[in-house]
Amino acid sequence: MNTKLIAILSAAALMSGALTGCVSKKKYTDLQAQHRTLSQDYTTLKASYQDNNSKMQTIQALLDQERRNNEELKKNYAQLQNTLDKSITTSAQGNVNIEKLVDQINASNKYIRQLVNAKGKSDSLNLALVTKLTRSLTPSESDEVNVKVLKGVVYISLADNMLFQTGSYELNPRAMQTLDKIAKIIKDYNNYDVLVEGNTDPVPISRQNIRNNWDLSALRASSVVQALQDKFGVDPSRLTAGGRGEFNPIADNGTAEGRQRNRRTEIIITPKLDQFLDLIDKAPEEK
Repeated sequence: MNTKLIAILSAAALMSGALTGCVSKKKYTDLQAQHRTLSQDYTTLKASYQDNNSKMQTIQALLDQERRNNEELKKNYAQLQNTLDKSITTSAQGNVNIEKLVDQINASNKYIRQLVNAKGKSDSLNLALVTKLTRSLTPSESDEVNVKVLKGVVYISLADNMLFQTGSYELNPRAMQTLDKIAKIIKDYNNYDVLVEGNTDPVPISRQNIRNNWDLSALRASSVVQALQDKFGVDPSRLTAGGRGEFNPIADNGTAEGRQRNRRTEIIITPKLDQFLDLIDKAPEEK
């Protein structure tokens, strides 16, 4: 308890004891005044004590709260430190993964460049092949021979009346002149394979030993292949013969002109796939 408060209480006790004895009126009056003053001081000090005590409790509550906040901050700091440690570990692993990814991208880019170069080389050869062939044809042959390049493949389409009699698969002399020119080009480009496809219109055929348009188209393709091999010296290992009957039309079979266009033999010249298959085998593997 406050020292001043104790002194006031002691004085009040003495004054009370003094009042029980005989004192003079003046002294009694002085004591009463002193008592009132001491009572007022006591009341003031008591209020001050209570206020200070309340403030002390408030400060203690704030201190306790700050201690709790400090503990929470320590816990959050520990979690952040743990997260940071994990991030550093993950970042180090990520750097390794990024390096692997860069290596894979570089390998893929090299592979793509190889494919592009191979395709560019093939396109250049195709263009040269077509140019040589078209320059070798006479004006009348050019009207019945259609040469085009589609997706890296050279298509030479020959009208059937240029090669065969109606309903026949025997080559006529005029066909030999054109096939001779085509064979020279084929032999110059020995890295190309040659597929010969026969095509007909849907009009049924009725000839001995030819059952239908499938037979006719296959026999016509075979006649061309054998002429390229036997007459003009094309390596037979490069040649393939196939018949497609009336099932690969390029025009409307509802008109005579359309049926005439559909009766054709196509010589399809394609780059050998070996180099492209080799490139595919060398494609970078994912790690």
